[in-house]
Amino acid sequence: MRIDKFLKVSRIIKRRTVANEACDASHVSVNGRPVKASYDVKEGDIISITFGEKTLKVRVLDVRDVIRKNDASSLYEVVTE
Repeated sequence: MRIDKFLKVSRIIKRRTVANEACDASHVSVNGRPVKASYDVKEGDIISITFGEKTLKVRVLDVRDVIRKNDASSLYEVVTE
């Protein structure tokens, strides 16, 4: 699954177009490397997203196309370092 779609499905970013723009602006990196919106997300990837001054790091636990809103947080875990 593309990273922009994963960010939307997992509800980390609200809209896919916003996720796409964040990737284009190099605010999203996977395993320490900046990625484009077309990057294929795999289980175990560590995604870093910069929101202004804050950085969110999450580890991908599962990749699904459709998931209920209440279960969306089960697709990832927040990593603190």
